[in-house]
Amino acid sequence: MAKIGSKERIRRFLKPRVGEVVTAKQIQEAVGPHVTEWARRLRELRQEGWPISSHNDRADLKPGQYVLEALPEHRLYRFAPNLSGRIRAQVLERNGYTCQMCGIGAGETTDNGRKARLHVGHIVDRDHGGSDELSNLRALCSVCNQGAKNIVQEPPSWTWLMSQVRRASVDDQRAVMDWLKRKFGETGNEH
Repeated sequence: MAKIGSKERIRRFLKPRVGEVVTAKQIQEAVGPHVTEWARRLRELRQEGWPISSHNDRADLKPGQYVLEALPEHRLYRFAPNLSGRIRAQVLERNGYTCQMCGIGAGETTDNGRKARLHVGHIVDRDHGGSDELSNLRALCSVCNQGAKNIVQEPPSWTWLMSQVRRASVDDQRAVMDWLKRKFGETGNEH
């Protein structure tokens, strides 16, 4: 008889509990006392498309609480080796420790009152032929990274971006200018 892996045990534990809050302790009990890397298996399930929320995703969850929001779609997944710490550091440094979709910086407070956590995501997802090359990677906050999963999205063009800024109120334009100065370390009197 084939041995059931810890990831499969987590799957079997979560499937009948869609929408329920479960704790880390319950998950640990489901996989067994000998499994020390259950959290890694949980992350792998999320990477496979399982919509598992934690306190980083929902303000109503406490650390160590998880919710399987829905059963995942049935599809085949391609797995690639995880990115190295060196590549992750290069992407975060290059992107100024700022989410490339919404602009929030690491540690800034999000709309849900949590501190922003940055991840490294693909511009063109692996499922759509994207690679793990530095040019195809970008820093994303938890919210944008989850929302961008498997979506190919082009960065905004200069023309579109300027049209949005020009349409904004003067106060919002000033806020954008102040944010850009902070991002690039300028005080405003260098020109």
